[in-house]
Amino acid sequence: MSLRLDRTAFHAGTHAETEACHRVQEPATLAERLRVAMYLNSVAFNFDLNNPPRLDRTAFSCRAHAEH
Repeated sequence: MSLRLDRTAFHAGTHAETEACHRVQEPATLAERLRVAMYLNSVAFNFDLNNPPRLDRTAFSCRAHAEH
């Protein structure tokens, strides 16, 4: 199987065009940005957005720091 980059899908634009596009497409609030980040994580790590995996607490350890 050969994968090829479709160079017609994107074009180089000016700085002003790029900035205007980002202003329009950028999520407005922190909550929206967190929702988008959670969605992208669910796609990247292949888990259901409504049922995310739990943290495996056996993989981490916690110990008290000794005072000197």
